[in-house]
Formats: sequence, C-alpha cells, structure tokens
Amino acid sequence: MFTSLKIVANSLSMALQEMWAAKLRTFLSLLGVTIGIFCITAALTVTTSLEYNVRRDVASLGSDVVYIQKWPWGGGGEYPWWKYVNRPVPKYTELKGLQAKVQGAEVITFMFSSNGKKLELGDSYVDQIEMDAVSQDFDRVQEMKINAGRYFSPTEVSSGANVAVLGGNVWGALFNSPEQAIGKIVQLEGRPVRVVGTLVKKGSTLVGGINFDNSVVVPYLFGRTIVDERINSDPLFMVKAREGTSVDQLKDELRGVLRAGHHLKPTREDDFALNEISSISQDLNVMFAGINGGGIMIGGFALIVGGFGIANIMFVTVKERTKIIGLKKAIGAKRGNILAEFLLESVLLCVIGGSMGILMIWIITLIVNATTSFELIMTAGNIIFGISVSVVTGVLSGFIPAYVASRLDPVVAIRTV
Repeated sequence: MFTSLKIVANSLSMALQEMWAAKLRTFLSLLGVTIGIFCITAALTVTTSLEYNVRRDVASLGSDVVYIQKWPWGGGGEYPWWKYVNRPVPKYTELKGLQAKVQGAEVITFMFSSNGKKLELGDSYVDQIEMDAVSQDFDRVQEMKINAGRYFSPTEVSSGANVAVLGGNVWGALFNSPEQAIGKIVQLEGRPVRVVGTLVKKGSTLVGGINFDNSVVVPYLFGRTIVDERINSDPLFMVKAREGTSVDQLKDELRGVLRAGHHLKPTREDDFALNEISSISQDLNVMFAGINGGGIMIGGFALIVGGFGIANIMFVTVKERTKIIGLKKAIGAKRGNILAEFLLESVLLCVIGGSMGILMIWIITLIVNATTSFELIMTAGNIIFGISVSVVTGVLSGFIPAYVASRLDPVVAIRTV
C-alpha cells in the first residue's frame, strides 16, 4: 500500500514539473477544459437559480390557498377563452356566505385590482400604478412586509375608511423615506387618502401573482367608490385551507358550496375556476427537467471539445518524452507507473481547468447578486458535479495516450530520435 502511494506521489510530482516546464502549452490545454466546465457549470447554475427563484415566487402565492376566479390559470396549448368569457365574476356579496358555509377554510378574503391609477402629493405624482382593493384578513393570506407604519385595522376595513398602504416604488417616488409617508394625505384619483403603512420593496418576480411594489392597497369598500370591480378587473376570492385540511378537500367543499350558490344543475359545468399553486408546480417540474437536460447537453458538447484538446496534448507529450519513458522502463519502472503518471497529468489538467471555470462562475454569481434582484445560486452539488466531470474528462482524455506510453518497448523508445 505504501509503495503504491509513493509511486502515485512521485508520478504526481513529475506531472506537475512537466506541466510547469511547458507553461504556455499547459495554459492552452487548460483553456479548452475551462470553457467546457464553465459552460456546463453555468448552465446548471442558471437553471438551478431560475428554478429556485421561480419556486420561491410560487411559494409566496401560498401552497395552501385556493383562488376562486372567473378565469382558470392557463396550461399548455391553446387557451379556450370562449368557454369562460360569459362566466360571472366573483362578487363581494358572496363573501359572508362562503365564510359561513366553508368549514375547511381558515381565512376567506376578497380583492380586485385596477391598473392605470394616479397618486398625487402636492405637485408631485406617480401614475400608472395599481390599486388593490381588499377585504378583511387579506394580510393573513398574502405576505405583506410592512416597512413603516401598520396594516389596516378591522374597523378601517369594515367601514371603508379612506386609508392606504403604499408599495415600495410608490412611496419611493413621493417620499424620501418610508417613515416620512406615514400620516400624510395623498390624492388617489382625486380622492384624499391617509397613508397608514408602507411596504418593503419586493422586486420583480418570475411568475404571476401580486407584486405590491407598484401598488396602493386600500380597503375594498373604499376602492369600490373609485372603480366598479366588474369592469376591467378580475375580482377573486382567496381561500386559505384550515390546518389538517388538504387543498383537494378544500376544493371539493368550495365546489359544492359555489355550485349550490350559483344554482347549477348537476349536468352543467362549473361557471367558476378553482386555481391552486400545485398546478403551476407540476408544470414547473416538467419545464425544469427539460431545461436541465438542455443545459447539460450544451455544456457536454463544449466539454467534448476540451477533452479532445487534452487528448491531443497528451499524445504530443508522450511523443516528446518517449526517450524518458524508455529510460524509466529500463531502470525498472512498471507499466502501471507510466500509466499513472500520464493519467494523473491529464486529470490534473482537467481539474485545474475545471476549477478555473468554476471560479469564473463564482465571480459572475457575486456580481449578479450584487447588482440585480435575481438571485444566482452556486450550490455545492453543482461544484462537486463540475469537479467530478473534470476528473472523468481527464481519465477519458488521457487514458489512451497513457496506455500507449505504458506499452512502449524500452529499447525502441530509447533509440527514438
């Protein structure tokens, strides 16, 4: 065992010496593998990060929440809008009935959104913002991170008080700080509104859902005095499942209550949609499986090019050292020693080149995370995978040249010019 380790150590030392002696050639050899590992690690990092960011945004919508809407969330293929266009929109008047009858729900809330609104403060204003009119307990279903101030009180919601919570971009356009906005009177579509809270800026998301950055959130009863939710909006109920109640059970109960409330005969289709996050998650599983496969394939082709470069360099190296190989074998070096020496050199080239590629990805990750809201994630699994691929590439690229070197006849090798 000790003898084998000593042989490996000597082979490794000799490989490093030979690589250092031919720096330019070593660099050029590394370059091909560096590009290959860079491509494959970059593909994995981007797809992993994309999946993480999308799933994080999806999770923020609520994995235990059912959305009652007129329109079902679209899947693949052509969207049959003509089947849904004449459906009735959810109505606020249905809220109390649902709250009383749906036992599997912890919270049921109602909301609608209306775009293109204008918010003014003196001579300053911000337009093309979204007004979100919400009912009681909306903050228990949707994540709303308060920056300064507070959320609506139950009395403000039930009375339709003219109060508002401002999104990150909205208060940022009118005030120097989130605290400065609290208590100020602003004009929403010409109506005076008192700011009671401001939200932490969320940043852009990769999936649908509510992004409050460009929103002003108001109580529903106040919002309906500005906009009729039946026109140019998509009102909806959000139903959060009670602990111990699955989403499927909740949907079954909701379907029964809604069909009874809409007086639908058993032969008629639902005139409402029960949307849930799991349908998006299933589509994501298929999508990311394809993206990962494509990324590995692209990186694999780049790595093959680098592998051929390493193999070519190793054949040249064997030819240059033919006399040295003959001398080593003449003084007792075994075929395994020669094979290990060249194989280790090939693996070293690939591992160093792969490490350089991974280092480049790591630097890019730091830059992207520091300058954008998109979070790039370089996982330990991706790093290990990159190094493992480098080792395998080194073995595959260097085996034939190393085998050729180990099979050389010492007499013929020494006489080689």
